[in-house]
Amino acid sequence: MATLLRMPEVAAGATEAVLSEWLVAENTPFTTGEPIALIETDKASVEVAAEMDGVLLRALLPSGTSVEVGSPMALLGADGEQDVDVDQLLADLGVPGASAPPPVAPPQEVPEPARPKPTEPERVFSSPLARRLLKEAGLTPEQVRGTGPNGRIVRRDVETAIAQAKQAAPPEPAEAPRPQAAVPPPQAGYQDVPHSRIRRAIAARLTESKQVIPHFYVTRRARVDALLALRRQLNEISPAKISVNDLVLRAVAVAHQSVPEANVIWTENALRQFESVDIGVAIAAERGLITPVLRGVEKTSPSAIAAQVRDFVRRAGDGTLRQSDLEGGSISVTNLGMFGVEEFSAIINPPQSAILAVGAAVPEPVVADGEVEVATQLSLVLSVDHRAIDGALAARWMAALTQALEEPLRLVA
Repeated sequence: MATLLRMPEVAAGATEAVLSEWLVAENTPFTTGEPIALIETDKASVEVAAEMDGVLLRALLPSGTSVEVGSPMALLGADGEQDVDVDQLLADLGVPGASAPPPVAPPQEVPEPARPKPTEPERVFSSPLARRLLKEAGLTPEQVRGTGPNGRIVRRDVETAIAQAKQAAPPEPAEAPRPQAAVPPPQAGYQDVPHSRIRRAIAARLTESKQVIPHFYVTRRARVDALLALRRQLNEISPAKISVNDLVLRAVAVAHQSVPEANVIWTENALRQFESVDIGVAIAAERGLITPVLRGVEKTSPSAIAAQVRDFVRRAGDGTLRQSDLEGGSISVTNLGMFGVEEFSAIINPPQSAILAVGAAVPEPVVADGEVEVATQLSLVLSVDHRAIDGALAARWMAALTQALEEPLRLVA
């Protein structure tokens, strides 16, 4: 039975998104879970996967179109349903602008014999980032072998092709320097760089968050010498290298279990309290900051968290994150410690109710048992939605987090 594929709500409160690319050609069968289209949001490129086996009967919109949420994008049919009257099906489904039946030719006209159509080259699919890198390098998709899903070209394929092209290129003969065309300097000592669509969307989202959500902040320092020692021991046996941030994510889950009242988000009618601990992790990708969500972190080992985060980083770069990867959770973790930033505060990612900003672990003098000694201290700043969590509850949660970091065996118990 034919159905319409509509633009999904790829982010909470979103009204539209860009149809970046069709990943399946018309009259081509697909299987359950196979990506059909690539959608661009303010956070990432998100694949729209098939909910059942079928065939793409007709794409209703070209790539690059901005589409309202809920609007039809394509007509899908059951597998083997290619030989159907697509125009009539669209009319039956109430799609505006469905084509009318073609006019009947006069009986005296004899149609010319059909001429064979030239064979079109097979389309090579690539991620948006890969297409940009190809253009900058002066390469075509046909020159690159794709290793992504269904042979799609991703960033690492382009980087490999560029490196091979440089090795194979003969040395250029020396030429006399040519005079450069005069380029007028930017007026008044600056140059305007136009905003991208994604940068505008991120700016609007963060502005709304600060205007609508009443933020307050709780700051603590955790002594992490024992945590760093545990990390060294775990990395001797772990299949995936565990970072300090991976252990912080696990500690957030322990704190949520200790203070379950903080595992909530604000809705218009009620506080929604979650049973599972799902945590967003901020990733700085080529397209901007995105926050995919780790599921069930309270049941996940540090090595499994490390593997999942690295998979998110890879798929963020390839543009293959899915809509479900970006949804849910009550808290996010963002870490600038690797850049030497010791302390900062972050803006809450709605509809979540908190975000934890993690700074660099640095040696500092501390007083222990009346004696001054040097200890490694980690700065933690929790931004909180005061509608969902009050000050005392946030303080209790931060105490539980600090205890989990300073007694790290809790993270592997």
